[in-house]
Parts: sequence; structure tokens; C-alpha cells
Amino acid sequence: MLDQNIAREVLACAVRTGGDFAEIFMEDRVDHTILMRSGRIETVNTGRIHGAGIRVFNGTNAIYVHTNDTSRAGLMACAEQAAAAVKGGAGCTLEAFKPWNAARPEEIRILPGEVKAALKAEKVRAAEAAARAVSPEIVQVTANYTDSVQDVLICNTEGTFVADRRVWTRMGVGAVASNGKEIQTGFEGPGAMMGFEIFDERIDPAKYGEIAAKQAHTMLHAPLCPAGIMPVVIDNGFGGVIFHEACGHSLEATSVAFGVSEFSGKLGQTIAAPCVTAIDDGTMVNEWGSLHVDDEGMPTTNLTLIENGVLKNYMIDKLGGRRMNMAPTGSGRRQSYAWAPTSRMRNTYIAAGNDDEAEMIATMGNGLYAKKMGGGSVNPATGEFNFAVNEGYLVKDGKIAHPVRGASLIGRGSEVLLKIDRVGKDMQMGQGMCGSSSGSVPTNVGQPMIRVSSLTVGGQG
Repeated sequence: MLDQNIAREVLACAVRTGGDFAEIFMEDRVDHTILMRSGRIETVNTGRIHGAGIRVFNGTNAIYVHTNDTSRAGLMACAEQAAAAVKGGAGCTLEAFKPWNAARPEEIRILPGEVKAALKAEKVRAAEAAARAVSPEIVQVTANYTDSVQDVLICNTEGTFVADRRVWTRMGVGAVASNGKEIQTGFEGPGAMMGFEIFDERIDPAKYGEIAAKQAHTMLHAPLCPAGIMPVVIDNGFGGVIFHEACGHSLEATSVAFGVSEFSGKLGQTIAAPCVTAIDDGTMVNEWGSLHVDDEGMPTTNLTLIENGVLKNYMIDKLGGRRMNMAPTGSGRRQSYAWAPTSRMRNTYIAAGNDDEAEMIATMGNGLYAKKMGGGSVNPATGEFNFAVNEGYLVKDGKIAHPVRGASLIGRGSEVLLKIDRVGKDMQMGQGMCGSSSGSVPTNVGQPMIRVSSLTVGGQG
């Protein structure tokens, strides 16, 4: 994608005014999308993103300039603009490049670009038909297919010169149920860092269409959830979104480096119950949040964040590492060349424990079983969160009584971590797009079933 001699020339220009580090991130990405709504294919789109970003450090200050002109002239103009923003500095020496290719083509068996749109549309239709078949009260179904092939090249003044190819494929199914007076919704969005073989190995479109529709239909006929403080069991998979939002973001250098995280300065301290071990792993083969190298050209890592309740690591990008005087952890990520990277999660999950899932509910007394979590909001500085429960069930005397709707979970990340008293054996993951200061990136959230001994449940019943 970029000649080494031109790359050296551009980097030298970027640090000519005293910058002590410079980096080029070049990207060429092709996306395909198909959207089906109410039984009709509405859109079939192909898009391309192409460009480069140049970043210069001057101590802990960073300048970022990007362009979609990746010719020598375009890159030099970009480097000149970045250099002009540096007001003196220590400067740096350009190290010799160590070229390598991090791509693993053997992990992708069917490139999405080699698959006809008609075959992709078949998957969307299968999901839509299965969702509609659940009940006449399913009044609308939206199904979509997306794939992306991103080629990147990252080089810098420290000698990094690495190319990579990332391939993602995903399906989303949303269902709306209505009884004429009100509506409820359900959604499933499985995906992976895989090609079209994902439909042979991981995604059954009809299965996920049915799950989304049943969720909407079940909640349509559920009474309102009562409010109060009670034990809560949160199911595996996408239930991990609470840890991701309420705790994970507070362990990123983006907040820790500035002291605005509730976990700043707490390495080596107990911040969770002894049964809790949490991991952020970018090395998992074919997972939605995985990378071969991060967006700063560093090999990705398997990072233990919390081990038996003790805080072991933060997620650190290159600039965050300078501010914290700590080494990067392969956690630098960005949406595209138009964004400067920062510390981000990858596949973040609470590790499997040893507790029996049936026992969790049988011994909880009266409480809430949160089978499917939805979106919410969190303050990384305090860890305070509020999350919707998309599918919940009231538990009475240790038995699941009936579904309830309108439930939300309210609390503070650091307090919830200490109140987890059961961790199940079956860890699963759910896929999502995480938004932060470097844009939106694919991330997995995950956990086994867990129990929180007491948590505030918002409701209307």
C-alpha cells in the first residue's frame, strides 16, 4: 500500500520541527450492506473508505492530520501540516523499518467480496421469514447483512512497518411485536471476524430471527416489573455489556491517565469479589473484537484486567502509556483513518467460574433474572450506570415465575463488582459496536451467568 522510501520521507517531514515520534496509518476498506424491512429488500450498498492519517507526538501532546489523498504529494502535505503544529521538541531518529505482514489468510475461508449479493440476500430473507412466523403479533421485522474487508498499513519512526487484513461479517435481526395498544422489540446481532463461512459455522439466520421475535412477543404480554433492591441474576453472553460499560471503560487509559476513572491508582488492590476474573483478549481467533495487530501496529495481547478480584492491568495505547509511564498493551484502536487511536476494549469478558447456574436462581429467594440486556448509560468517572433489561423474569422463592417488562438495572460499577457472589461455568459472548473518542469499533462483551447479591432494579409495577 505504501513504498518504504516514501514512508520514510513522510515520517522525516512530520518530525522535522521537533516531534519525538511520528506514525502513518493507511487504510483501504470495502463494505457491503443489505437491508430488508417488512418483507422487501430496501437497500444493497457497497462503499469504500480510503485514506491515511499522520500523527506526531511532542512529549504527551499529539497532533493528528488525515487525508484521502494517499499519493506522495498528498501524504507530504499532510505531514507538513502536522509538523507545523509542533513548537519545538526533542526530535527523534528514524529507526530502520522491520517489515512484516500480520494478516492470517488461513482464518478466512470465503472472502465476502467473492460471494454474490443474491446469496447474501437469501440469509436476510431466511431470518426475516423465521421472525414473522413466530406470531401474527410480529408486525415488523428488519434484517440486515454487513461485511467489511479492511486492509491497513501502519509504520512509524520506531521501525514499525506492518500490513494487516481484517475481515468482519455480521447479521442483525430486529422484530417489533404489537397488540394494537403498545409495542415491544427484540434484537439479535451475531457476527465474527470471519468471511461468509460464518453461515456454515456460527450463524443460522432462521434461529436468530426466531429468537429476536420471541423476545419481542414475550415482553409484549409481560406485566410491568416491580422496582426495588433485590438479588439479580444476569445471563451469559450480552449480559457482559454491564461490565464493558460500567467497568471496562474505566480501565482504559483514556480515563485512567487523566485520573478521572474510579479505578485510577488502584493497581494491585481488590476491586471485585474473589470469584471475579475479567479479561480483555484481542488474540482470540475469529472473534468479533479480535485483531492481529492493533491500530498502532503493536501485536495484540491477552490481558488479564482483574484476577480473583485484584486489579492487575489497564488497557493502554501508546499516548496513554506516555502519560502513565507504562507500556502499551496492544489496545490502540480507531474507527478509520479519520480518527486518531486511543485505548479501547477488544473481547472483554468475565471469565468462567465454578458455580451451578440452576443453584444461583434456586437460592436467590425473590429477585430478577435478566436474560437479555439492552443499552444504557454510564459515567466512567464514577462508574454509575443505568441499563435496560430487554428480557427479564421475576423470581419468587427461587423459581422463575413469569416475564416482566420495563426493568432497568441501576448501580455503580465498583460496587457491583464486589457484590457478585456467583459466577457460572458457561462463558459466552455477544457482539456490539463500541463508541468512544476514537470512533466506533467492533467489540465482544461476554460472561457466564452471574449473580449480584443486591442491586437496584428500576421498574413501573
